[in-house]
Amino acid sequence: MSTDDALLKQASIKAQDSTILATFDIDGAIPESGAYVVGLMGASPDYSFQRRLCIEFMNGEAIACYSFNRDQGVEEDYDLSGVSHSDNSITGSFPLSALDGLGKGHVISAFSEADGREFQHGVPVEEAL
Repeated sequence: MSTDDALLKQASIKAQDSTILATFDIDGAIPESGAYVVGLMGASPDYSFQRRLCIEFMNGEAIACYSFNRDQGVEEDYDLSGVSHSDNSITGSFPLSALDGLGKGHVISAFSEADGREFQHGVPVEEAL
């Protein structure tokens, strides 16, 4: 994958009832070959609690939607019906509980990975929680 492909421009999250709707806007298109992941990294102010919410693609198709609770080492998979994408936008629905424990003053940023390697990190996230 070239660095000109699928650059994560921005991300936003908003709460809807008991879910988080995450939107990732990319410059380029979802790669049609290889693995590509977009996600959110959320942490408490002191980084003692960390969560990752991820949408994974393989050869241009969504194959997984999951969260990872880093401090407990627990991964939870979610139904792919909550994921939609176009050439330059990816949307995923996660349970609001996936960010439990982060508290006020938390830090959230977006990231992307390509073929198992970090591609981007620290992308700003617009929050409406």
